[in-house]
Amino acid sequence: MARKSRAFTPPKPLHTAHGWLPRRWPALAIAMLVAVCGCQVVSTTLPDWHVVFLLASAMLGVLPRRAARQIASHSQGYAKLAVCVVFVALPPFLFALGMAHWTVHGGLPEDAMMAAVVGTSLVAGAYLRRRPALMFAVHLATWMAVTISFSSLAGWGALGLTLLVSTLVSKEQWEEQLRDQQEIEANERAQTRARDILADYEETGQGWFWEIDRRAQLTYVSPPVAEVLGLDVGDLIGQPLTRLFDMDQSGDESERSLQFHLSARSAFSELDMRAATDEEARWWSVSGRPIYDQFNNYVGFRGSGTDLTERRRSQEHASRLAHYDSLTGLANRFQMSQSLEKILGSPQVHHRDCAVMLLDLDRFKHVNDTLGHPAGDALLMQVAQRLERAVGTHGQVGRLGGDEFEVIIPQSMARDHLGALAGEIIYSLSQPYSIEGQRVVIGASVGVAVSPADGTTSEALIRNADLALYAAKDGGRGRYHFYADDLHAEAEERAQLEEDLRDALSNGELELYYQPVVSLASETISGFEALLRWNHKVKGWISPAKFIPIAEDTGLITQVGEWALRQACMDVAKWPEDVRVAVNVSPLQFSNPQLPAMVTNAIASAGISPEQLELEITESVFLSDDEGTDSMFAALKRIGVRLALDDFGTGYSSLGYLKKAPFDKIKIDQSFVRGATEQGSRNGAIIASITSLAHALGMDTTAEGVETMDELDLVRLHGCSHVQGFIYAKPLSAPEATDRLASGLQAIARGPRSARASRQKVLRKVVLDHEGQVYNGTVRNISATGAMIEGLWNVPVGTVFALRLSRDHSVLCTARWCDEDRMGVEFDRPLGRDSAGRLIGTQGAPPVPVRSKSG
Repeated sequence: MARKSRAFTPPKPLHTAHGWLPRRWPALAIAMLVAVCGCQVVSTTLPDWHVVFLLASAMLGVLPRRAARQIASHSQGYAKLAVCVVFVALPPFLFALGMAHWTVHGGLPEDAMMAAVVGTSLVAGAYLRRRPALMFAVHLATWMAVTISFSSLAGWGALGLTLLVSTLVSKEQWEEQLRDQQEIEANERAQTRARDILADYEETGQGWFWEIDRRAQLTYVSPPVAEVLGLDVGDLIGQPLTRLFDMDQSGDESERSLQFHLSARSAFSELDMRAATDEEARWWSVSGRPIYDQFNNYVGFRGSGTDLTERRRSQEHASRLAHYDSLTGLANRFQMSQSLEKILGSPQVHHRDCAVMLLDLDRFKHVNDTLGHPAGDALLMQVAQRLERAVGTHGQVGRLGGDEFEVIIPQSMARDHLGALAGEIIYSLSQPYSIEGQRVVIGASVGVAVSPADGTTSEALIRNADLALYAAKDGGRGRYHFYADDLHAEAEERAQLEEDLRDALSNGELELYYQPVVSLASETISGFEALLRWNHKVKGWISPAKFIPIAEDTGLITQVGEWALRQACMDVAKWPEDVRVAVNVSPLQFSNPQLPAMVTNAIASAGISPEQLELEITESVFLSDDEGTDSMFAALKRIGVRLALDDFGTGYSSLGYLKKAPFDKIKIDQSFVRGATEQGSRNGAIIASITSLAHALGMDTTAEGVETMDELDLVRLHGCSHVQGFIYAKPLSAPEATDRLASGLQAIARGPRSARASRQKVLRKVVLDHEGQVYNGTVRNISATGAMIEGLWNVPVGTVFALRLSRDHSVLCTARWCDEDRMGVEFDRPLGRDSAGRLIGTQGAPPVPVRSKSG
């Protein structure tokens, strides 16, 4: 609010009414009386009556100063001039005239007369030192009386000289007075300007001023301060300085500092004090210094203050951003680290006992990708609320970033109680959520490390809790795991595997295997799906399930995916033009704006037609960003490649995006194919629905993982256009795929039918012996005539093993099919059953297997 400007005040005249006559002007009568008495003593004569009359009139004329001042103050123009003549010029004139007559007619020596006149004239001049006009009038009147009385040339000369000297002196005094008056006016203007600036500054609210006396009581305080406190300035004057502040809320340090400086009479600056207001909190920064008078006596303090409220709010906001997560309101990584350091740095050893839990949400990324980031943020906020309720007063909860959370238990707690708390957290976070009207279910894995057993530093505890978290996730997720020493070995193995994967990528150790995709209408190979394989130079074949997650976690999946794309295009260039190759595109690759350029370069480098390349994309890649996804689909379709929707139905499927996305094919996940022929299974109905939908949208369908003739008949019955699985062929190396195509495109289905002995699901470790080499495996299911065994990679069909079912029972078996680390074996003779109904083999020493048919 703009302050009204003050009216202009004209400068005061050199002499106001109060300045016409000095206060000591009546004392001139005493000087006159002394002069008369002195002359009487010198001359030993008495003046006659008319001289006495003149002298008495002169003395009486200077006495009524107050009356002269009042007349002058209420008069204008000539009236003031009359006052000057009557009360200033006339008394000296009468005195000089009387003294002159005494000299002429009474015998007063001329020297005595001149001394008396000059003396009284000097006294009058001293009184009128700052009044040059009046001084001139006094001198003029005095010497004019002398000149008139003597009427001589010398008298007139003396009068002229007196007038000249008086004029010069008066002029000098006038100029001096003018300079003094100008200086006074300049000082007054400076003071007025300072008051204006002070008032303007106070009214802006940027600062205020205060002053106290020696008793620390306010003698001045700026009006804005009183407004903040809801008081009038007058109510604060005379109050202690501390009345302005809420000493209970200002903090002990600020209170002690203020009291100390006031009592010690020492200057202070920028003390943070809270205003004594019951309304919204206001903070001031207060500074002050002691003040002393001209005799160096302490008279009080004077200081200033500024409003810190907004700055403190900004600092608190910045501090909260630095220490707390902006989305969930939980403590962030920095704050959690500080809290843990504080616990572990406690001076009392038993207070350093604590536990650290690291949490990772299971399937959160899938929700974030399919429903979008806003839904993911909403889910994280609900997770934070549940986590705080589950932990309660036991500890502090924080979010480290993404879907990672941390819990610090700042006291010793038994492991079984920690396990119960971790289980409660997992249970609470695994309950369904409602996100944007959809029911969402996720899980959580927890790693636990305890101090001091698992570490005495924050770095060690966090590292070990992280290892425990990895163990919990590797163990199947949705569980908790305490740190153990052997986890370091697993972590080192994972780190080594990551390093080896980088080397494998640069050294060409990765390979592509191709599984045929067969058209059911013509029973011919229409294409291949490229499958990534890694033949480690030391460890041999490593399962993709083991190294693909590492590639995704480290970001290597982008480089691996680009290499696979280029290699697949180079391989398909060697095949017939009507055979396609399908390459998987990871969500990370799909989100890369350079993907269309990579695809174009790969096609151009290989010299193939864009229609020979098919990109398989999971349904989780394009829902997080509709605009970006649509533009990516449009860019890929402009290139001319085919697009396949992989693993349809396994995530948050939406008919809306299926309708608008330019897919050429839908791939039915093998989880729907497997078990579809079993009695009571609904998978067949799901397959039928998917194929009907694809047919209506003009899309092909591929059923994955078909292994038996019964499954083949089922997917054919429900209208699948293509089949992929062991029923036709296992994955082939690039040379094998080329040789297979050279022999023709015709495909022949080979697989078991349901007319076989009933299977029994088991999970048993077994030993297989082949030509003196012993292998370990796991039986997944078994019947009287065969079994499915996991653990052996890429076993050639026809390989014969001696299968040890137990210490006393074994049987010869032949590999009939193999899918990566799974193989189906056929026994050389049906198994019998023991008294408990369990399948058993030959009793006694294990038979010796003959050399396999594959040589």
